[in-house]
Amino acid sequence: MNRALFKIMLAGSIISLPVASHGQANGAALAANGASPADTRLLKTIKDRPAVKTAFAALEAEHDQWVENIIALTQIPAPPFKEAQRAKAYADKFKAAGIGDVEIDKEGNVLGLLRGSGKPGGKLVVVAAHLDTVFPEGTDVTVKREGDTLHAPGIGDDVAGLATQLSLIKALAAAKIKAPMDILFVGDVGEEGLGDLRGVKHLFLKGKYKDRIASFFSIDDGSVDGLTNGGVGSKRYKLTFKGPGGHSFGAFGIVNPMTAMSQAIVNIYKIPVPKSPKTTFSASVVGGGSSVNAIPRESWLQLDMRSESAAELAKLEQAVLAQVDAGVASENAARSTKDGAISVDKQLIGDRPAGNTDAASPLVQQTIAAYATEGVTARLSFSSTDANVPMNLGIPASPFRARRRAGAAIRWTNGSTSARRLP
Repeated sequence: MNRALFKIMLAGSIISLPVASHGQANGAALAANGASPADTRLLKTIKDRPAVKTAFAALEAEHDQWVENIIALTQIPAPPFKEAQRAKAYADKFKAAGIGDVEIDKEGNVLGLLRGSGKPGGKLVVVAAHLDTVFPEGTDVTVKREGDTLHAPGIGDDVAGLATQLSLIKALAAAKIKAPMDILFVGDVGEEGLGDLRGVKHLFLKGKYKDRIASFFSIDDGSVDGLTNGGVGSKRYKLTFKGPGGHSFGAFGIVNPMTAMSQAIVNIYKIPVPKSPKTTFSASVVGGGSSVNAIPRESWLQLDMRSESAAELAKLEQAVLAQVDAGVASENAARSTKDGAISVDKQLIGDRPAGNTDAASPLVQQTIAAYATEGVTARLSFSSTDANVPMNLGIPASPFRARRRAGAAIRWTNGSTSARRLP
Protein backbone atom coordinates (compact mmCIF):
# COMPACT_ATOMS: atom_id res chain seq x y z
CA MET A 1 0.00 0.00 0.00
CA ASN A 2 1.21 3.51 -0.78
CA ARG A 3 2.24 5.01 2.58
CA ALA A 4 1.79 8.55 1.29
CA LEU A 5 -1.83 7.79 0.43
CA PHE A 6 -2.52 6.64 3.96
CA LYS A 7 -1.01 9.84 5.35
CA ILE A 8 -3.31 11.78 3.06
CA MET A 9 -6.28 9.99 4.58
CA LEU A 10 -5.03 11.05 8.01
CA ALA A 11 -4.10 14.61 7.04
CA GLY A 12 -5.66 17.42 9.01
CA SER A 13 -7.76 17.49 12.13
CA ILE A 14 -10.93 16.32 10.40
CA ILE A 15 -10.03 12.67 10.03
CA SER A 16 -6.76 12.37 11.92
CA LEU A 17 -6.34 12.07 15.66
CA PRO A 18 -6.91 15.46 17.32
CA VAL A 19 -3.87 17.74 17.29
CA ALA A 20 -3.13 21.19 18.61
CA SER A 21 -4.42 24.08 16.51
CA HIS A 22 -2.10 25.18 13.77
CA GLY A 23 -2.01 27.61 10.94
CA GLN A 24 0.12 29.59 8.58
CA ALA A 25 0.37 33.33 8.87
CA ASN A 26 -0.46 35.30 5.77
CA GLY A 27 2.61 35.55 3.59
CA ALA A 28 4.51 32.82 5.44
CA ALA A 29 7.10 31.09 3.27
CA LEU A 30 6.43 27.66 1.81
CA ALA A 31 9.07 24.99 1.55
CA ALA A 32 10.40 23.99 -1.88
CA ASN A 33 7.91 21.11 -1.91
CA GLY A 34 5.01 23.55 -1.43
CA ALA A 35 4.23 22.57 2.17
CA SER A 36 4.02 25.14 4.95
CA PRO A 37 6.17 24.67 8.08
CA ALA A 38 3.03 24.45 10.24
CA ASP A 39 1.48 21.69 8.12
CA THR A 40 4.80 19.87 7.88
CA ARG A 41 4.97 19.83 11.70
CA LEU A 42 1.38 18.63 11.86
CA LEU A 43 2.06 15.70 9.55
CA LYS A 44 5.25 14.82 11.43
CA THR A 45 3.21 14.75 14.64
CA ILE A 46 0.74 12.38 13.00
CA LYS A 47 3.48 10.22 11.48
CA ASP A 48 5.27 9.79 14.82
CA ARG A 49 2.24 8.62 16.75
CA PRO A 50 2.40 4.96 17.81
CA ALA A 51 -1.12 4.29 16.49
CA VAL A 52 -0.20 5.60 13.05
CA LYS A 53 2.97 3.50 13.00
CA THR A 54 0.82 0.49 13.86
CA ALA A 55 -1.48 1.38 10.98
CA PHE A 56 1.46 1.57 8.55
CA ALA A 57 2.64 -1.84 9.72
CA ALA A 58 -0.85 -3.23 9.15
CA LEU A 59 -0.83 -1.83 5.62
CA GLU A 60 2.48 -3.56 4.91
CA ALA A 61 1.10 -6.83 6.22
CA GLU A 62 -2.02 -6.36 4.09
CA HIS A 63 -0.13 -6.17 0.78
CA ASP A 64 -0.81 -9.68 -0.48
CA GLN A 65 -4.50 -9.40 0.38
CA TRP A 66 -4.61 -6.00 -1.36
CA VAL A 67 -3.32 -7.65 -4.53
CA GLU A 68 -5.85 -10.48 -4.23
CA ASN A 69 -8.69 -7.99 -3.72
CA ILE A 70 -7.63 -6.12 -6.86
CA ILE A 71 -7.64 -9.30 -8.92
CA ALA A 72 -10.95 -10.56 -7.55
CA LEU A 73 -12.82 -7.28 -8.03
CA THR A 74 -11.34 -6.56 -11.46
CA GLN A 75 -12.58 -9.90 -12.77
CA ILE A 76 -16.18 -9.01 -11.88
CA PRO A 77 -17.47 -6.98 -14.86
CA ALA A 78 -18.79 -3.50 -14.02
CA PRO A 79 -19.48 -1.69 -17.32
CA PRO A 80 -21.42 1.60 -17.23
CA PHE A 81 -24.88 1.18 -15.65
CA LYS A 82 -24.19 -2.48 -14.83
CA GLU A 83 -22.21 -2.33 -11.62
CA ALA A 84 -24.60 -4.44 -9.49
CA GLN A 85 -22.59 -7.67 -9.45
CA ARG A 86 -19.39 -5.91 -8.39
CA ALA A 87 -21.34 -3.82 -5.86
CA LYS A 88 -22.66 -6.95 -4.14
CA ALA A 89 -19.19 -8.46 -3.94
CA TYR A 90 -17.79 -5.18 -2.61
CA ALA A 91 -20.48 -4.93 0.06
CA ASP A 92 -19.51 -8.43 1.20
CA LYS A 93 -15.86 -7.32 1.42
CA PHE A 94 -16.89 -4.26 3.46
CA LYS A 95 -18.61 -6.57 5.93
CA ALA A 96 -15.62 -8.92 6.05
CA ALA A 97 -13.35 -5.93 6.78
CA GLY A 98 -15.45 -5.23 9.88
CA ILE A 99 -17.06 -1.94 8.91
CA GLY A 100 -20.59 -1.21 10.14
CA ASP A 101 -23.90 -0.13 8.60
CA VAL A 102 -23.09 -1.67 5.21
CA GLU A 103 -25.75 -1.14 2.57
CA ILE A 104 -26.32 -0.65 -1.15
CA ASP A 105 -28.36 2.52 -1.64
CA LYS A 106 -31.10 3.17 -4.21
CA GLU A 107 -28.61 4.35 -6.85
CA GLY A 108 -26.37 1.31 -6.39
CA ASN A 109 -23.61 2.84 -4.24
CA VAL A 110 -22.02 0.63 -1.58
CA LEU A 111 -21.84 2.41 1.79
CA GLY A 112 -20.08 1.49 5.01
CA LEU A 113 -19.80 3.66 8.13
CA LEU A 114 -16.78 3.67 10.40
CA ARG A 115 -17.87 5.31 13.64
CA GLY A 116 -15.69 8.04 15.12
CA SER A 117 -15.51 9.40 18.64
CA GLY A 118 -17.91 12.26 17.96
CA LYS A 119 -21.62 12.53 18.60
CA PRO A 120 -23.67 10.04 16.55
CA GLY A 121 -25.35 11.74 13.60
CA GLY A 122 -22.75 14.51 13.42
CA LYS A 123 -20.61 15.60 10.51
CA LEU A 124 -18.61 12.97 8.64
CA VAL A 125 -15.88 12.53 6.05
CA VAL A 126 -16.43 10.57 2.84
CA VAL A 127 -13.70 8.40 1.36
CA ALA A 128 -14.75 7.01 -2.02
CA ALA A 129 -13.65 4.96 -5.02
CA HIS A 130 -15.83 4.15 -8.03
CA LEU A 131 -17.15 0.72 -8.95
CA ASP A 132 -17.68 1.23 -12.69
CA THR A 133 -15.18 1.02 -15.52
CA VAL A 134 -15.15 2.91 -18.81
CA PHE A 135 -15.03 -0.34 -20.77
CA PRO A 136 -18.23 -1.68 -22.44
CA GLU A 137 -20.10 -4.85 -21.62
CA GLY A 138 -18.41 -7.92 -23.04
CA THR A 139 -14.83 -6.69 -22.46
CA ASP A 140 -12.48 -9.43 -21.28
CA VAL A 141 -11.57 -8.45 -17.71
CA THR A 142 -9.23 -11.33 -16.97
CA VAL A 143 -6.20 -10.12 -15.02
CA LYS A 144 -2.79 -11.00 -16.48
CA ARG A 145 0.47 -10.85 -14.54
CA GLU A 146 3.80 -9.85 -16.03
CA GLY A 147 6.45 -9.76 -13.34
CA ASP A 148 5.56 -6.93 -10.98
CA THR A 149 2.67 -5.66 -13.13
CA LEU A 150 -1.00 -6.54 -13.33
CA HIS A 151 -2.80 -5.87 -16.63
CA ALA A 152 -6.58 -5.68 -17.09
CA PRO A 153 -9.22 -3.18 -18.21
CA GLY A 154 -10.20 -0.97 -15.26
CA ILE A 155 -7.62 -2.35 -12.84
CA GLY A 156 -6.12 1.07 -12.12
CA ASP A 157 -9.28 3.06 -12.72
CA ASP A 158 -10.60 2.33 -10.24
CA VAL A 159 -10.34 -1.18 -8.77
CA ALA A 160 -7.04 -0.32 -7.08
CA GLY A 161 -8.93 2.46 -5.28
CA LEU A 162 -11.62 0.02 -4.14
CA ALA A 163 -9.00 -2.38 -2.78
CA THR A 164 -7.14 0.46 -1.08
CA GLN A 165 -10.28 1.40 0.84
CA LEU A 166 -10.53 -2.13 2.22
CA SER A 167 -6.91 -2.00 3.38
CA LEU A 168 -7.41 1.42 4.99
CA ILE A 169 -10.43 0.14 6.93
CA LYS A 170 -8.41 -2.80 8.25
CA ALA A 171 -5.41 -0.62 9.11
CA LEU A 172 -7.53 1.85 11.08
CA ALA A 173 -9.08 -1.07 12.98
CA ALA A 174 -5.70 -2.71 13.66
CA ALA A 175 -4.35 0.55 15.09
CA LYS A 176 -7.56 1.23 17.02
CA ILE A 177 -7.67 4.72 15.48
CA LYS A 178 -10.98 6.38 16.20
CA ALA A 179 -11.35 9.60 14.28
CA PRO A 180 -13.18 12.62 15.72
CA MET A 181 -15.75 12.30 12.92
CA ASP A 182 -17.40 9.28 11.38
CA ILE A 183 -15.86 8.14 8.08
CA LEU A 184 -18.24 6.99 5.36
CA PHE A 185 -16.50 4.64 2.93
CA VAL A 186 -18.21 4.51 -0.47
CA GLY A 187 -17.96 2.40 -3.61
CA ASP A 188 -19.92 4.60 -6.01
CA VAL A 189 -21.50 3.98 -9.39
CA GLY A 190 -21.62 6.07 -12.55
CA GLU A 191 -18.31 7.92 -12.47
CA GLU A 192 -17.36 7.07 -16.03
CA GLY A 193 -18.74 8.46 -19.31
CA LEU A 194 -22.49 8.78 -19.55
CA GLY A 195 -22.81 7.62 -15.95
CA ASP A 196 -22.61 11.38 -15.37
CA LEU A 197 -21.50 11.06 -11.72
CA ARG A 198 -24.93 9.66 -10.85
CA GLY A 199 -23.68 7.82 -7.79
CA VAL A 200 -22.04 10.82 -6.14
CA LYS A 201 -24.90 13.12 -7.20
CA HIS A 202 -27.26 10.80 -5.34
CA LEU A 203 -24.95 10.69 -2.32
CA PHE A 204 -24.79 14.49 -2.01
CA LEU A 205 -28.26 15.47 -3.19
CA LYS A 206 -30.60 12.63 -2.14
CA GLY A 207 -28.74 10.12 0.03
CA LYS A 208 -29.31 9.53 3.74
CA TYR A 209 -25.94 11.12 4.64
CA LYS A 210 -26.25 14.18 2.37
CA ASP A 211 -26.56 16.74 5.18
CA ARG A 212 -23.69 15.30 7.21
CA ILE A 213 -20.79 15.44 4.73
CA ALA A 214 -17.99 17.81 5.79
CA SER A 215 -15.34 16.80 3.26
CA PHE A 216 -14.68 14.28 0.49
CA PHE A 217 -11.68 12.23 -0.58
CA SER A 218 -11.66 10.14 -3.76
CA ILE A 219 -9.08 7.42 -4.34
CA ASP A 220 -9.17 7.34 -8.12
CA ASP A 221 -6.24 5.70 -9.92
CA GLY A 222 -3.80 7.23 -7.43
CA SER A 223 -0.48 8.50 -8.77
CA VAL A 224 2.74 9.36 -7.00
CA ASP A 225 2.32 13.13 -7.19
CA GLY A 226 -1.06 14.02 -8.71
CA LEU A 227 -3.43 16.11 -6.57
CA THR A 228 -6.61 17.39 -8.20
CA ASN A 229 -8.15 20.45 -6.57
CA GLY A 230 -10.19 21.64 -9.58
CA GLY A 231 -13.18 19.98 -11.22
CA VAL A 232 -13.51 20.31 -15.00
CA GLY A 233 -17.20 20.85 -15.76
CA SER A 234 -18.79 19.33 -18.84
CA LYS A 235 -21.98 19.44 -20.88
CA ARG A 236 -22.76 16.63 -23.29
CA TYR A 237 -25.51 16.68 -25.89
CA LYS A 238 -27.04 14.27 -28.35
CA LEU A 239 -28.29 16.43 -31.23
CA THR A 240 -30.76 14.68 -33.55
CA PHE A 241 -31.42 16.38 -36.89
CA LYS A 242 -34.66 15.33 -38.63
CA GLY A 243 -36.06 15.87 -42.11
CA PRO A 244 -38.57 14.42 -44.61
CA GLY A 245 -36.12 12.01 -46.25
CA GLY A 246 -36.47 10.63 -49.72
CA HIS A 247 -34.78 8.91 -52.65
CA SER A 248 -31.34 10.27 -53.45
CA PHE A 249 -32.31 10.74 -57.13
CA GLY A 250 -36.06 11.23 -57.08
CA ALA A 251 -36.14 13.63 -54.14
CA PHE A 252 -32.91 15.44 -54.93
CA GLY A 253 -33.11 19.10 -53.96
CA ILE A 254 -34.98 18.69 -50.67
CA VAL A 255 -33.41 19.50 -47.33
CA ASN A 256 -31.00 16.97 -45.86
CA PRO A 257 -30.54 16.61 -42.06
CA MET A 258 -26.97 15.39 -42.57
CA THR A 259 -26.08 18.64 -44.33
CA ALA A 260 -27.59 20.66 -41.48
CA MET A 261 -25.58 18.61 -39.00
CA SER A 262 -22.40 19.08 -41.01
CA GLN A 263 -22.93 22.83 -41.21
CA ALA A 264 -23.56 22.97 -37.48
CA ILE A 265 -20.24 21.19 -36.83
CA VAL A 266 -18.39 23.62 -39.11
CA ASN A 267 -20.04 26.54 -37.30
CA ILE A 268 -19.17 25.16 -33.86
CA TYR A 269 -15.50 24.79 -34.77
CA LYS A 270 -15.35 28.53 -35.48
CA ILE A 271 -16.30 29.39 -31.88
CA PRO A 272 -13.36 31.02 -30.03
CA VAL A 273 -12.61 29.64 -26.56
CA PRO A 274 -10.13 30.81 -23.92
CA LYS A 275 -6.90 28.96 -23.23
CA SER A 276 -7.24 29.94 -19.60
CA PRO A 277 -9.47 28.85 -18.00
CA LYS A 278 -9.04 25.92 -20.36
CA THR A 279 -12.24 25.42 -22.37
CA THR A 280 -12.77 22.78 -25.06
CA PHE A 281 -15.34 21.10 -27.28
CA SER A 282 -15.47 18.01 -29.47
CA ALA A 283 -17.86 16.62 -32.06
CA SER A 284 -17.28 13.06 -30.97
CA VAL A 285 -19.78 10.52 -32.33
CA VAL A 286 -22.08 10.68 -35.37
CA GLY A 287 -24.69 8.40 -36.92
CA GLY A 288 -27.74 8.29 -39.15
CA GLY A 289 -29.05 7.31 -42.56
CA SER A 290 -30.37 3.97 -43.74
CA SER A 291 -29.08 3.45 -47.27
CA VAL A 292 -26.54 4.86 -49.69
CA ASN A 293 -29.33 5.75 -52.11
CA ALA A 294 -31.57 7.56 -49.64
CA ILE A 295 -31.61 11.09 -48.26
CA PRO A 296 -31.71 10.35 -44.52
CA ARG A 297 -34.70 11.13 -42.36
CA GLU A 298 -32.40 11.49 -39.40
CA SER A 299 -28.78 12.03 -38.43
CA TRP A 300 -27.32 12.56 -34.99
CA LEU A 301 -24.26 13.92 -33.26
CA GLN A 302 -22.85 13.51 -29.75
CA LEU A 303 -21.00 16.60 -28.58
CA ASP A 304 -18.75 17.15 -25.57
CA MET A 305 -18.03 20.58 -24.02
CA ARG A 306 -15.67 21.16 -21.08
CA SER A 307 -14.22 23.99 -19.05
CA GLU A 308 -12.37 24.67 -15.83
CA SER A 309 -14.83 27.55 -15.34
CA ALA A 310 -18.58 27.18 -14.85
CA ALA A 311 -19.12 30.63 -16.37
CA GLU A 312 -17.08 29.83 -19.50
CA LEU A 313 -18.84 26.49 -19.86
CA ALA A 314 -22.23 28.22 -19.76
CA LYS A 315 -21.07 30.70 -22.42
CA LEU A 316 -19.80 27.89 -24.62
CA GLU A 317 -23.03 25.93 -24.27
CA GLN A 318 -25.05 28.96 -25.34
CA ALA A 319 -22.78 29.60 -28.33
CA VAL A 320 -22.81 25.96 -29.45
CA LEU A 321 -26.58 25.65 -29.34
CA ALA A 322 -26.92 28.90 -31.28
CA GLN A 323 -24.66 27.51 -34.01
CA VAL A 324 -26.71 24.31 -34.11
CA ASP A 325 -29.81 26.42 -34.80
CA ALA A 326 -27.86 28.38 -37.41
CA GLY A 327 -26.92 25.15 -39.18
CA VAL A 328 -30.58 24.12 -39.33
CA ALA A 329 -31.69 27.53 -40.60
CA SER A 330 -28.95 27.51 -43.24
CA GLU A 331 -30.08 24.16 -44.66
CA ASN A 332 -33.75 25.13 -44.62
CA ALA A 333 -32.86 28.28 -46.57
CA ALA A 334 -30.59 26.49 -49.05
CA ARG A 335 -32.91 23.69 -50.23
CA SER A 336 -36.57 22.88 -50.72
CA THR A 337 -38.80 22.38 -47.69
CA LYS A 338 -41.85 21.38 -49.74
CA ASP A 339 -41.95 17.96 -48.04
CA GLY A 340 -41.00 19.35 -44.64
CA ALA A 341 -38.25 21.36 -42.96
CA ILE A 342 -35.25 20.30 -40.91
CA SER A 343 -35.66 20.32 -37.13
CA VAL A 344 -33.29 19.39 -34.32
CA ASP A 345 -33.85 17.74 -30.94
CA LYS A 346 -31.32 18.79 -28.29
CA GLN A 347 -30.94 16.15 -25.58
CA LEU A 348 -28.65 16.88 -22.65
CA ILE A 349 -26.97 13.54 -21.88
CA GLY A 350 -24.27 14.71 -19.50
CA ASP A 351 -23.95 17.53 -16.97
CA ARG A 352 -20.92 17.52 -14.71
CA PRO A 353 -20.64 20.67 -12.60
CA ALA A 354 -17.38 22.61 -12.44
CA GLY A 355 -15.85 23.55 -9.11
CA ASN A 356 -12.66 23.77 -7.11
CA THR A 357 -11.20 23.41 -3.67
CA ASP A 358 -9.08 26.46 -2.87
CA ALA A 359 -5.37 25.66 -3.03
CA ALA A 360 -4.98 27.58 0.25
CA SER A 361 -7.61 25.50 2.07
CA PRO A 362 -6.53 23.28 4.98
CA LEU A 363 -7.52 20.14 3.08
CA VAL A 364 -5.25 20.92 0.12
CA GLN A 365 -2.41 22.36 2.20
CA GLN A 366 -2.33 19.42 4.60
CA THR A 367 -2.48 17.01 1.68
CA ILE A 368 0.50 18.77 0.09
CA ALA A 369 2.30 18.32 3.41
CA ALA A 370 1.34 14.62 3.45
CA TYR A 371 2.98 14.18 0.05
CA ALA A 372 6.01 16.14 1.23
CA THR A 373 6.61 13.79 4.17
CA GLU A 374 7.27 11.11 1.53
CA GLY A 375 9.60 13.39 -0.44
CA VAL A 376 6.99 14.08 -3.14
CA THR A 377 6.05 17.52 -4.47
CA ALA A 378 2.33 17.50 -5.21
CA ARG A 379 1.10 18.68 -8.63
CA LEU A 380 -2.18 20.61 -8.40
CA SER A 381 -4.43 20.13 -11.41
CA PHE A 382 -7.95 20.15 -12.84
CA SER A 383 -9.75 16.98 -13.86
CA SER A 384 -13.24 15.50 -14.18
CA THR A 385 -13.96 13.16 -11.24
CA ASP A 386 -16.49 12.33 -8.55
CA ALA A 387 -15.08 15.30 -6.60
CA ASN A 388 -16.71 17.71 -9.08
CA VAL A 389 -19.99 17.40 -7.20
CA PRO A 390 -18.81 18.34 -3.69
CA MET A 391 -16.48 21.01 -5.11
CA ASN A 392 -19.44 22.59 -6.89
CA LEU A 393 -21.41 22.52 -3.62
CA GLY A 394 -18.59 24.27 -1.75
CA ILE A 395 -17.60 21.14 0.21
CA PRO A 396 -13.81 20.62 0.48
CA ALA A 397 -12.88 17.73 -1.79
CA SER A 398 -9.90 16.21 -3.54
CA PRO A 399 -9.27 13.13 -5.64
CA PHE A 400 -5.84 11.63 -6.06
CA ARG A 401 -5.36 10.76 -9.71
CA ALA A 402 -2.84 9.18 -12.04
CA ARG A 403 -2.32 9.84 -15.71
CA ARG A 404 -2.51 6.31 -17.06
CA ARG A 405 -4.11 4.90 -20.21
CA ALA A 406 -7.68 4.16 -19.16
CA GLY A 407 -6.55 2.27 -16.08
CA ALA A 408 -5.27 -0.70 -18.09
CA ALA A 409 -2.28 -1.61 -15.89
CA ILE A 410 -1.01 -1.12 -12.37
CA ARG A 411 2.49 -1.52 -10.96
CA TRP A 412 3.02 -2.00 -7.25
CA THR A 413 6.01 -0.10 -5.81
CA ASN A 414 5.48 -0.22 -2.03
CA GLY A 415 6.21 3.48 -1.72
CA SER A 416 9.78 3.13 -3.00
CA THR A 417 11.63 3.49 -6.29
CA SER A 418 12.06 -0.25 -6.81
CA ALA A 419 9.12 -2.40 -7.89
CA ARG A 420 7.93 -5.10 -5.55
CA ARG A 421 7.30 -8.31 -7.45
CA LEU A 422 3.80 -9.75 -7.16
CA PRO A 423 3.52 -13.26 -5.72
